[in-house]
Amino acid sequence: MAGHEFFEPADRKRPVADPTAAEPLAAEEPRHSCDPAFKHGVVVGFDGSTSSERALAYSIGMAHRSGSGLIIVHVANRLPTTVWAGCEPPVFVDVPDHRTEVLGLELACADYLAEVPWILVERGGDICHELEEVGREYEADAIVVGSTHGLVGRIFGSVAGRLAKRAKRPVVVIP
Repeated sequence: MAGHEFFEPADRKRPVADPTAAEPLAAEEPRHSCDPAFKHGVVVGFDGSTSSERALAYSIGMAHRSGSGLIIVHVANRLPTTVWAGCEPPVFVDVPDHRTEVLGLELACADYLAEVPWILVERGGDICHELEEVGREYEADAIVVGSTHGLVGRIFGSVAGRLAKRAKRPVVVIP
């Protein structure tokens, strides 16, 4: 039962609920339904870096020991770029990140993922928010991330540190 899925990115603006509506949640954008086989699974942030590969290896063992599924999350870089159309004001265009497709193909060919059922979920937006959101949707038992060792992480705060502060479920940080 190995495979991967590509979900719509979550970086789109969500409609604001109509205060006059009888049911306040009716105006929200519907979320994709989760496969029940992955409920209470292990969510892991993966971008192909060395630290995320270590986090993936740990989460595979964790999912295997608990008999649950593995939800691999790649938060795509969707950086707005400016497009100039003559003398008109600049237009912001969402540039897709095709890295998820490449990661999905690499993971599909990986022998080490044969031990556990897994899916690949693509999201766009803030990494911490998206990992926590996927964890909430799948009612995950834990979120596993790799640590950041770069200068950017020291200046702006690492994903692992920010996630550990705000998450509503256990966060495992792999060095």
